[in-house]
Amino acid sequence: MVFDLVRDTVDFADGVRFDREYVRHTGAVAVLAVDAEDRVLLIRQYRHPVGHELWEIPAGLLDLDGEAPQVAAARELVEETGWEPASLRTLVDLRPSPGGNDEVIRVYLAEGVRASDEEFERTDEEAELLHRWVPLGEAVDAVLEGRLTNGTAVAALLALQTLRARGRETASLRPADAPFMARPGRD
Repeated sequence: MVFDLVRDTVDFADGVRFDREYVRHTGAVAVLAVDAEDRVLLIRQYRHPVGHELWEIPAGLLDLDGEAPQVAAARELVEETGWEPASLRTLVDLRPSPGGNDEVIRVYLAEGVRASDEEFERTDEEAELLHRWVPLGEAVDAVLEGRLTNGTAVAALLALQTLRARGRETASLRPADAPFMARPGRD
């Protein structure tokens, strides 16, 4: 299972106690890959809860015991796109819906990507997955025009655009092995 529905009783303050239900999630990683031409790698994938194919960035669950998040991110990039990173940096951390679940997502920036020799058989919703290199500016325009709506991709693209607008180098980002966000009852 990707998630569980749990109920906690919260002792919030003196005399204030309440129950909260939320989704307990394994956590996830995502990768914004950028090539030498300043294009970003997007994938189009069917998402059943919304009933649409969405343009996104490669992502996956932190569901393999002992696998470091940056290793999971590099694996997901190869599995979903056939591209592997020469380097990864931590771009942005997200809590996409903290009112209803405890999911945390770390988005990595991948640079120096190259075609991988590994091949994977894609199944289920990944069977028809498409990928495309898109100029960063066009991807940001798609966000601002409401054509690209996946929250993780939106955050990643706008974070990279902000980094560029401020004249900062990607080397100023946190390393790939920076401490991951704490989750209640897990860390």
